[in-house]
Amino acid sequence: MPRYAMKIEYHGAPFNGWQRQTAQNTVQGVIEAALAKLEPREHTIAAAGRTDTGVHGLAQVAHVDMERDWDPFRISEALNYHMRPHPIAILDCVRAPDDWHARFSARERRYLFRILMRRAPVTHLRDLVWRVNHELDVDAMQKAAQSLVGKHDFTTFRSSICQAESPIKTLDVLNVTRIEGAHGPEAQFDVRARSFLHNQVRSFVGSLERVGAGSWAVEDMATALNARVRSACGPVCPPGGLYLAGVGYPDDPFAT
Repeated sequence: MPRYAMKIEYHGAPFNGWQRQTAQNTVQGVIEAALAKLEPREHTIAAAGRTDTGVHGLAQVAHVDMERDWDPFRISEALNYHMRPHPIAILDCVRAPDDWHARFSARERRYLFRILMRRAPVTHLRDLVWRVNHELDVDAMQKAAQSLVGKHDFTTFRSSICQAESPIKTLDVLNVTRIEGAHGPEAQFDVRARSFLHNQVRSFVGSLERVGAGSWAVEDMATALNARVRSACGPVCPPGGLYLAGVGYPDDPFAT
């Protein structure tokens, strides 16, 4: 059965997350239903990561095994047709080696988080940013974020329902920058690692927002990390500003 890799974009607000669930509207469920229009049978796709309810995908990656030898362009065009009007798009589809796996072959996941700093309510960016009605000290947030980079026990920033075997992970990048956007200034977070714990990024952002707002000192982030208890975490931020921005592979099937 030929294997195909797909690069997928989606707006997460209408969905109960990525993973297929009985009687729930999910991104995986919509894609698999569209695949059944091409080959009438049950389909199971594997993805690089499972985003939560309300989280968006800019370049999620998944693979599917088909019975027929399809032209990849036809798969993407057909899926985009059959998924209408759901806010999901197949950006690219390519043949992948039979032993390539969207999840297990991945070496990096990249997340983006957006905080919009303005008092006025959100209109055009509704469900796409976390709006806070105060200015944030982005320089302080960046300094605090660096205490999280590296290999650590991230129990403090791990959801109580996380199913990972260990809280020890290596965080490669956590950069916070100020962007002057068309709708107001934003604090944008670039977060990169091979893998993440459940709610880890949103826990980082919620705690760093406390630093930016002046409620926490820069040093409080390292203190929270070293406490290794969930109660030391700041408020977990809402999902709407979070995006799975990309997935890195040593042999990227999309590169060719």
